[in-house]
Amino acid sequence: QVQLVESGGGLVQAGGSLRLSCAASRRTFSVYTMGWFRQAPGKEREFVAHISGNPGNTYYVDSVKGRFAISRDYAKNTMYLQMNSLKPEDTAVYYCATSVLAAATVSYDYTYWGQGTQVTVSS
Repeated sequence: QVQLVESGGGLVQAGGSLRLSCAASRRTFSVYTMGWFRQAPGKEREFVAHISGNPGNTYYVDSVKGRFAISRDYAKNTMYLQMNSLKPEDTAVYYCATSVLAAATVSYDYTYWGQGTQVTVSS
């Protein structure tokens, strides 16, 4: 069992920045692919980015490339999502999740999920 806890969400103006964190409970954190998803009201959950286990290859959905950066701190069992140049369309609940697959981009390939953190970007 892996427990994930997100934090760092909030209200920010368009063009601003936020950094989300996802703390994992298990020491085997490094073997999992870690991903971020988001879900806006009335929409399906959408893949945002993932980072594989060591060495930490990354992949982003086109809409966030160049604005978001995913990273992980193995010593702290924590993953981050640095979000810059935020837009109103980035407003959503953001979830972190783990997968045993190296290049997972769909929600059903992820096993454990956090509770989500709200990000609201005002125009």
